[in-house]
Amino acid sequence: MTPAPSADRPRPASLRHLFVAFTLLALQGFGGVLAVVQREIVERRGWLTQDEFIEDWAVAQIMPGPNVVNLSMMIGARYFGLRGAMTALAGLIAVPLALVLLLANLHAHFAGNPQVEGALRGMAAVSAGLIAAAGLKLSNALARSPLPAAWCIGIAALGFVLVALLKVPLVWVLLGLGGLGWALTWREMRA
Repeated sequence: MTPAPSADRPRPASLRHLFVAFTLLALQGFGGVLAVVQREIVERRGWLTQDEFIEDWAVAQIMPGPNVVNLSMMIGARYFGLRGAMTALAGLIAVPLALVLLLANLHAHFAGNPQVEGALRGMAAVSAGLIAAAGLKLSNALARSPLPAAWCIGIAALGFVLVALLKVPLVWVLLGLGGLGWALTWREMRA
């Protein structure tokens, strides 16, 4: 159950406004959309505070399905219930789906072209940079965590090693390190 939005904060004016906002958000995101979503929802529109965004993003990451899709539905439901969740989802996927189908058709014709291959490698590098920038931007939330920063960094580093280097399935890393982080935080909060 998502918390009710604060009356003194901006909110989507209508379902149409919500749809257009998520369509524009989706059209800005290539690869790593976290930075774009955070900037649009927290900084530009003010629909969530930074702390609300981090909490909702954390929930969106552990739910099945794409993180940004889960988050869009949570935000839509926060303001308009089920209709808002479905509207945000439609805004997020309608136009990008049409573009992806068009691009897939073009890629089928030009996949062997060296310029197309080079462009795709360049886009992958930009996407990796966006993800890294978003991680750095959200890292300021660690200062408010009850868990010592060294432990947070250690858990993050261990997660990187397990997923990127040892190729441990993400679900096991999330369950193991997420459970460890939860247990350590619970212990610190009790103390």
